[in-house]
Amino acid sequence: MVQNLNVLSFAPYGKVLLERRGASGLPKGDDWVEQEVAATIYDIRQFTCTQPVYLDFQSGMTILAVAAKDEEFVYYYLDKPVEINPGVQFAIAPYQLRCCVRMIAHQDAWPTAAPLTIPLRDLALSRHLQVERVYTFFYHEKERGFFFRGESHSMLELTYVDKGFIHSVAGGMDLVLGQGDMAIYGPNQWHMQYADRDCAPCYITITFDLEGDSLNRLLDRKFRTPQKAVQLLQQMLREREREDRYTGDMLISLLSQVLLTVLREAEGAIGTPLRTANSINSENEVVGHAQQFIGDNVRQKLSVPMVAREVGVSPSYLTALFHKHLQISPGEYIRRAKLQESKLMIREGRMNFTEIAQVLQYSTVHHFSRQFKEKFGITPTEYARSIR
Repeated sequence: MVQNLNVLSFAPYGKVLLERRGASGLPKGDDWVEQEVAATIYDIRQFTCTQPVYLDFQSGMTILAVAAKDEEFVYYYLDKPVEINPGVQFAIAPYQLRCCVRMIAHQDAWPTAAPLTIPLRDLALSRHLQVERVYTFFYHEKERGFFFRGESHSMLELTYVDKGFIHSVAGGMDLVLGQGDMAIYGPNQWHMQYADRDCAPCYITITFDLEGDSLNRLLDRKFRTPQKAVQLLQQMLREREREDRYTGDMLISLLSQVLLTVLREAEGAIGTPLRTANSINSENEVVGHAQQFIGDNVRQKLSVPMVAREVGVSPSYLTALFHKHLQISPGEYIRRAKLQESKLMIREGRMNFTEIAQVLQYSTVHHFSRQFKEKFGITPTEYARSIR
């Protein structure tokens, strides 16, 4: 980054001279030669001096690059006259297209010019990472034991748990996200979430598109959210309530800061990975495929053997994988998915309980009602009353 010229920071390379008119400290007399030296973005030269050299800006936004021998350049914005020490290498570069400076040196020691050997950095600040669009930004307050059967989409998705715990499932692995934990799903990655029966969590989800650097090092992991990122998420929630012309700009900017803060923290310590060895990847794919099949066909008559055939493994192996990665059996997973679907159907209000039981392939409405109460602690009738 370009620095401001001041006496202390420039001291290793020379002196910053007075800016007062008529008292610049620039030398005069027959022994001194003055020239205008121009530079363009296509013609930048490197100078070396054996005696002091004086520079003053003339036109254009001018960068003065200085370096001790063979060291990297340090960059200053040339907006005042300077004296450069003997032996210091320096270059004049325009910020944009062209610039011009006054160069004054002793007639017997004019600086030698040579092709640039130390490359100049692009000094204008630019983004390495940029949130392009935010599609959804929700604060979820879920009921106890909620069950979201899963989805995939082309956007990235961030989940941050504000209260309680949720099970975050992606790649066939179940991570328990507690208060202050975060996970990010990649584009087109199937994922689902649910809570235990005794937990009513609150959490944030944001779907977005990103340009520039990727978030690959953050995907498929859970990690503690840095406190600064938590504060930024809270600011996003407050900003969402404003709903003015610049709300979208503010949310995009704040989300970019959240991700940059998390990425900086991740340089030092990455959280628990979802994926490790190839064998676990393969197991995750089997479990994830099974979960997605169940979610897509939740209103069909499902069985463990049917799901096992779909994913190409035996029922016993599928059961072992579900217990290993999700801590429940595939039969129990099917039951939870169907009961969560029944909640959605009750809220829609288009079917009675008998019709819902039939659509979800329960043997009787009494069987459906009994399982509903075992899972949620209330009957379907009591649940319907609670939401009306």
